[in-house]
Amino acid sequence: MVAPALILVILVTLLPVAQSFYNSLFDYRLNDPSRSERFIQSNVDLERYANDFFYLSRDLEGLAAQAPNNEAADTANEISEGIMGYHEELLAMDGLGEQYKEVESLLATYTPIAERELKYAKIDNEFAEEYKDFLTNAEEELTALSQTSADEAFTTATTNIAGSINLANSSIITSNFIGLSNYSRYLQDERMWTSLGNTFVFTVASVGAELVLGLLVALLINRVFFGRGIVRASVLIPWAIPTAVAAMMWGFLYDGQTGIVAHYFEQFGLISSASDLLSTGTGGMFSVIFADVWKTTPYMALLLLAGLQTIPGSLYEAAEVDGAGKWQQFWKITLPLLKSSILVALLFRTLDAFRVFDLIYVLTGGGPANSTESISIYAYITLFSQQNFGEGSVLSVIIFVCVAIISALFIKFIGSDLFAGRSGR
Repeated sequence: MVAPALILVILVTLLPVAQSFYNSLFDYRLNDPSRSERFIQSNVDLERYANDFFYLSRDLEGLAAQAPNNEAADTANEISEGIMGYHEELLAMDGLGEQYKEVESLLATYTPIAERELKYAKIDNEFAEEYKDFLTNAEEELTALSQTSADEAFTTATTNIAGSINLANSSIITSNFIGLSNYSRYLQDERMWTSLGNTFVFTVASVGAELVLGLLVALLINRVFFGRGIVRASVLIPWAIPTAVAAMMWGFLYDGQTGIVAHYFEQFGLISSASDLLSTGTGGMFSVIFADVWKTTPYMALLLLAGLQTIPGSLYEAAEVDGAGKWQQFWKITLPLLKSSILVALLFRTLDAFRVFDLIYVLTGGGPANSTESISIYAYITLFSQQNFGEGSVLSVIIFVCVAIISALFIKFIGSDLFAGRSGR
C-alpha cells in the first residue's frame, strides 16, 4: 500500500510544484507573443512568419524605386537584400524549407495550423539573434526615413514596411530560458518581502487570537447547560459563511461612512476616524485579522472541543477529591491532555492562514498601498493580472517552500512529542 500512496502524493502534490518550478525557469509571459511559449532553443513561428513575410517581401520590391533620393534608395536596397538573405538562410536550414512550404500551402487555403510541431521550427540561437537584430535596425532606419522624408507616398510605404518588419521580428522567438534569474530577482524584490512579512504578521496574529478565543469557546460549549445544542450551532455560523461573503459583509461594517463597526470603534476611541480601518495600513491589517478571527475561531473551537471530549471525566472527579481547584485542573489535566488537539489545530490553521487569499482580496484588495497584500495575492496578480507565468511561478514555489518549512517545523518540534506520548500510553 505504500507505493500507491507515494504515487498519489507525487501526482497530487509534487507534480504541480514541479510544473511551477519548470515554468519559473523561463521568461514566460502570455501578454508577449514572443514569450508565450517555453523555449529552451530559439524557434520561429512559421505560421506568423510565413504570413507576415508574404506581405513584407511584396512591399520591399518597389521600395527603392519610390525613394526620393539616392541615399534613401541605397538604404532601402540594403534592407531588402539583407532581409532576403536572412530569409534564404533560414529556409536552407535542415528540413525547414519543406516545412515552410507546407505552412504556406495551409495558409493559402485558410487552414489553421493546429500541430505544434508544424507551427514551430527550431533554429540556431546565434542566427536568431542576428536576424532579430537586423530586423530591429531595419525597422529603426525605415522609421527614421519616414519621419524625415517629405514624399507622402514614400513615408506611407516605409511606415507600412516598418510595421511588417516588426511583425516578422516578433515571429522569431529567441530562447526564453533564464534559469534561476527570476529567483535572484525576487530575493531582492522589496514588494515580495513586504507581502511575505504581511503574511507572517497576519498568520501569527490571527492564529494566536483564534487559539485563545477558540479554547475559551470550546471550554464553554463543552460544559453541560440548558440550550447547549443551540449555542453550539450558533457558534459555527461564522465559519459556515463563505469567506468571500463574509469579507463583503465586513467591508460594509468597516465602511467609514455607514459602517457600524467603524462608527463604534471611533466612539470608543479605538481609532481616530471611522475611515481609518480601510484607509490606513495599520487599520487595514487590523481589519483583515479581526474579520478572520471572527470567521475562523469557531473552526478552532470545534477542533479543540473534539479534544476536550476525549478527556475522561473521572480525572476531574479524582482531582476534586484531592482538593484541586478549577484553575489547577485546567493546568494539570486539561492542557496536557489537550496538547495533541491544540497542535493539530495550530498546524491546520497556520497553513490555512499563511495561504490566505480570498478574505484579503475581497476586503481590501491588498491595500491600501499594498499594506495588507499577502504573498498569495502578489502571486495571483503576477500570474493572472499581469499574465507573467514565469515570475508568478517563482512566487508559487516560494509559497510552497514556506508551507513546507512550516510543516517540517511542526512535525519536527511537535509531531515527535505527539507520537512519543501515544507510544508511552
